[in-house]
Formats: sequence, C-alpha cells, structure tokens
Amino acid sequence: MGFFNKIAEGLKKTRDSMMGKVDALLNSFTKIDEDFFEELEENLIMADVGAVTSARICDELRKKVKEKGLRDAHEVKEALKETVAQMLEGDQELNLSTKPAIVLVIGVNGVGKTTTIGKLAYDLRKDGKKVLLAAADTFRAAAIDQLQIWADRAQVELVKHEEGSDPAAVVFDAVNAGKARGCDVVICDTAGRLHNKKNLMDELSKIARVIEREAPGCAKETLLVLDATTGQNALNQAKLFQEAAGLTGIILTKLDGTARGGVVIGIKEELNIPIKYIGVGEQIDDLKPFRSKEFVEALFAGTDKEQDADGEDE
Repeated sequence: MGFFNKIAEGLKKTRDSMMGKVDALLNSFTKIDEDFFEELEENLIMADVGAVTSARICDELRKKVKEKGLRDAHEVKEALKETVAQMLEGDQELNLSTKPAIVLVIGVNGVGKTTTIGKLAYDLRKDGKKVLLAAADTFRAAAIDQLQIWADRAQVELVKHEEGSDPAAVVFDAVNAGKARGCDVVICDTAGRLHNKKNLMDELSKIARVIEREAPGCAKETLLVLDATTGQNALNQAKLFQEAAGLTGIILTKLDGTARGGVVIGIKEELNIPIKYIGVGEQIDDLKPFRSKEFVEALFAGTDKEQDADGEDE
C-alpha cells in the first residue's frame, strides 16, 4: 500500500467525522453567511481541532470568501482545504546531521511510547541508519523488557541497566556505545512523568548534560509521543511538556483508531511544534514521517471527490 493510501486509510474515522459534517453543512446552506461560519466553527471544535484554531480557520476562510466572492460549496471547501494546508505547512525532518545524533523520546504511560520507539528504530534502520536504543525509562515496570522486544523486532541493539537505575547513567553508556560502534542514531526511551514537572525537568537536564559532555555539539531531538485518541487532552499534554522539556517535535500515534485526528491542526497552529511522525496502524511499518500535503489531501479525500483519491499515490 502506498504512502498516500496508508495515510488516507488511517484517517478514515477523522475524515468521516470531520469532513462528513463539513460536507453536510455546505450542502445545507444556500448562502455562505455568518450562521454558516458559526456552525462550521462548532463542527471543527467538535472534531478536536480546538477552539482557538477553529476560530482562526474560520477567520481566514471569511477573508477568502469575501476577497474571492466564493459562493459555490465546492469552492468554499477548496478554500477551507487551502487554509488548513497553510496552517500545517513547514514540515521538518528529524535532525540527524551528526554521528551520532541523539533522540530523546518522552510521553506519559499509555500513549504507546515504547512501541513508537521500536517503530521509529525500524523506520530509520530501513532507511540505512545504524540505530542504537537506550532503555533510560528505568522506573516503569517492564519498560526495559518491552523495549528489548521492540529492539529485537526492529533488529537494532539496546543498551540497558537494571530496573531503578539512574537514567542518565544509561544514556552515558548508550552515547559512548553509539560512538564506539559507529551508530548514526541513539534513541533514548526517557520517563514521561508529569505529576511533578520539576522532577522531569531535573532528570532531562541531567541527561542533556551527559549528552553534551560525551557528544558535544551532537544533533539532538526531544520528541513527545501523544495519543491522538485523547483529542484535546493531547494538546494540553503538549503544552505542559513544552514548558517542562523544550520539545523539538511531536509523534502522534493511534490516528487510525480515532475520529479526533483534527488535533493535529491545533497542535501545529497553537504550539508551533513540528509534527515529525504519525502512527496510522498496528504494524511495525505503520509509523510514517509527517508530510502536511499528503495529510491534508487524505483528510479531504473520499468525501465529494472519491475518484481523485484513488489515483494519488507515492
């Protein structure tokens, strides 16, 4: 299955919910007036786009409708698509410009953090990178064993200590192993506890100092894994982690299991944190680099233009 079709399939629930309501709204209004925009804003909020972002989308759409004199439902929908695309543009790939590059992955329990790390390692290895995993989430029961299973599946090596060990010590060993073995990327599974932001900040600061000392000037990413099924809660988590950890990107998982995929737009627009990867299925190859153009095409496909989607693939 090609990239576009995979994303389109993964976004089916979101597309059916969000764009189904938009199509019904466009078909029910004979003119594009303020009542239309109020209902559109409400529908976008219900699709977990978020109140702030929904209002911005409608403001931009009002301008386009007025400037271009749009009246046709299809034209208005295309203007909406253009607005969403503009909000999501500015894709950023992982910064892997040094050898090794260090990727710290954080996220609260239950979001699929360990699974995501395994899938990310697989994707990078498939791309020709030599990857090493570090089991630096040493406090969650069975986290180390879980990561070992995923390291085996992705066919990459793992550095681990005993449960309860100092996470910074694991990262120390992993960074030095990564240098010694000629690894391109070291991915560190770090704790994502948020009940005490100070503890999280202290732990990540200690890890950052170890990395800077052992691999000065290395490219470093701090990625937050979010569960798309939690909708606006994912956006709130992102705000808190951004304050605590200084995120460089987000991985949004479980898009295939939710109608709340509109949260992607809210996260990018409100927080201006790049979405680096999205998860659209259970298989090891179902973590995909986020490409805004394909995401928007998939989100708007299959409603009133089913035939157009069939021909698009990469």
